[in-house]
Amino acid sequence: MDITRSSPAPPRVVAVPPDPEPVDLTALSEPAHLTSLPEPTDLTVRPGSAHDRPETAAAPTAVPEERRRRSRPRDLLALVRPGQWVKNLAVVPLALLDTHPWGAAELLRTGWAILGFTLASAVVYVVNDLADRERDRLHPVKRHRPIASGRVSPAAATVLTGLLALSLTGWAVAGPAWRWWPTALYLALSLAYSQGLKHVPLVDAFIVATGFVLRLLQGALLIGGRLSEWLALCVFSLCLMLSLGKRRHEMTAAGRAHRPALRGYTPAFLDHLVVLVAALTAVSYVLYLRDDAALAAGASFVILLSAPCAVFGLARYLQLLLVEEGGGNPVHVLLRDRVTLVNAGLWAVLVVLALLTRPSG
Repeated sequence: MDITRSSPAPPRVVAVPPDPEPVDLTALSEPAHLTSLPEPTDLTVRPGSAHDRPETAAAPTAVPEERRRRSRPRDLLALVRPGQWVKNLAVVPLALLDTHPWGAAELLRTGWAILGFTLASAVVYVVNDLADRERDRLHPVKRHRPIASGRVSPAAATVLTGLLALSLTGWAVAGPAWRWWPTALYLALSLAYSQGLKHVPLVDAFIVATGFVLRLLQGALLIGGRLSEWLALCVFSLCLMLSLGKRRHEMTAAGRAHRPALRGYTPAFLDHLVVLVAALTAVSYVLYLRDDAALAAGASFVILLSAPCAVFGLARYLQLLLVEEGGGNPVHVLLRDRVTLVNAGLWAVLVVLALLTRPSG
């Protein structure tokens, strides 16, 4: 009886080991098992490295190359910022306000002045982006610029700068002799700005505003008209307000790391400066209308109506800057805000009416 019971015992003993075998394989850390453990890890790496690299890694590198070749002309055009050329269209023709009567010669010379400052500003934009490419990478918006993002190499940007400089030299030689010195002074100030003056608080904003006065002066020189001091002060204070507003927006949006000059500002300090300069803009504009504007003798109603339009435009910009936290790009504010566009259209109609009714001689 015991012998027959002991004979089936061995199969039970043999059947018991299969249950612990899978547990021992996962729990043991013997050398034999350690040599077998890398094999599954190699298998998990192989699908991503040996088999997938020829298909997935080649596709992402080929697509950016095609996009870079297609977008190279577009990136080079974006590098000279054609959206900012409206500054020249808005400032240079202001010299026509003090020139009468208008003729084809005055209009052609105005266009020539716009072309010169467009070339000069394009040179400044490229040089500035070359110098600031490391800082621009820290900015949430400027990091998408062509040089900062790597879409345009520094070598290609340098070649573009040379071509623009040659074109600007041809513009100066082909134009009236020695009437291009405001553009040359603007270029010198802007290069000094790019090389270090942009890091000096207040000086950076004043240089930017001075560049717009030089635009106005270039238009007056080529036209042969007289430049009103009140108009020059109005343009200077207005552009200084926009420049300070831009710095305030940059400080609130991205901090002070990307622009060293912002360390010399605080939001409260900039708020006071912007309001002060806005008041100076309004006063100088009214004094220009009263003393120097070439308006008709009976156009006093235009002065009374256009002055509130100017003050309303300043107030609207302060609202966008201080209340709605905008103002990072003054050109976009002036061209995309519907309230500003309607107000500017009404102001333009009033000014054109005054200019059309002024005496011809």
